[in-house]
Amino acid sequence: MRRSGTLARQVLLVRVSRRGTHGAADVLPEPRYQDRPRRRYGLQRFHRVRLETITPVGPAVVPTPAPDESTATPVPLLPGERTTARRLKFALVNACTLASLVLGINAIFVAMQGDVRLAALLLIACVAFDGLDGALARKLGVASPFGAQMDSLADMCSFGLAAPVVVYASLVGSVPTAAAAVAAALVAACAAIRLARFNVSPSDGRFFCGVPTTMAAAVLALMVVIGMPVPGAVQVAGVALLAFTMVSSFPYAKLARLVKLPPWVWFAPVIGALIDVRLTFGLVVVGYLISGPVLWLRQRRTII
Repeated sequence: MRRSGTLARQVLLVRVSRRGTHGAADVLPEPRYQDRPRRRYGLQRFHRVRLETITPVGPAVVPTPAPDESTATPVPLLPGERTTARRLKFALVNACTLASLVLGINAIFVAMQGDVRLAALLLIACVAFDGLDGALARKLGVASPFGAQMDSLADMCSFGLAAPVVVYASLVGSVPTAAAAVAAALVAACAAIRLARFNVSPSDGRFFCGVPTTMAAAVLALMVVIGMPVPGAVQVAGVALLAFTMVSSFPYAKLARLVKLPPWVWFAPVIGALIDVRLTFGLVVVGYLISGPVLWLRQRRTII
C-alpha cells in the first residue's frame, strides 16, 4: 500500500508539472527523502560514498597586494648625519673606488694593445686605490653598505677581469694559447667566488679566509713587472696555485698583522731585494702561501 501510494504521487506530480503555468503555486514540492521507502543497508552505503567523495577544502589564499612603487622610500646611500662635510668625505672615498675601477678598465685596453708591463703597473695602481678607499672610509667615519658593495664590484672588474687579461697577455707568447686561457679563466672564476664568499661571511680582524683578490692581483702584476725568469709551464702552474689559494679555507694574516711583526723579520727581505729582487720576491710569495696551511695545521692541533 505504501509503495502504490508513493507511485501515485509521483505520477500526479509529473502530470501537474506538465499542465501547470509558470507560477510557483502550480508546482508541487518534491517529496522528502524521509517519505520514500529506504533500506538500512542502502542508506549506510549512501552515506559511506558521500563521505569518501568529499574533498577537504583548504583555507582561502588571500593574494598579497603588490608594493606601490610611488610610495617606496629610497634607502640613503650614506647612513647617519647628512652634512656637507660628510657628503664630501663620502664622495672622496667613492672617487677612490671609481679610480680603481677606471684604472682596471684601462689596464685591459693597454694589455690588448700589447704593452703588458704598463698594464701591470696600472693594475698595481688599482691595488693602491683599493686599499686607500677602505682606509679612508674607516678613518673619516663614512663606511656604508653602499661603499662595501661598490668596492666589491670594482674589485671584480679590476682583479677579476683586468688581472686575468694581463696574465693572459703575459703568458700567450711563452705557453700555448689554451694553457694561457685556462690560467686566466681560473683567476677570474676564483676571484668571483672569493669576493662572493667574502660578502656573505663574517669578518675576522686577524686573518683572511684564503688569499684576498687584492693581494693575488698584486702578486700577478709584480710577476709581470719584474719578469720572473722561469719557464712558461712553471708560470702557468704558479698562476693556477695562486688562483686556488683564493678559494681555499686556509687562514692568511692580514697586512695590519704583518706590519706589526718584529723589525728583524723585515730585515732579511730588504737585504735580499738589494741583492736579487726576483729571488727575494719569489721567496716572499712562496713563504706567504705556505703560511696558510701552516696556520691551519696549528689551529687544528690547538683544537684537538
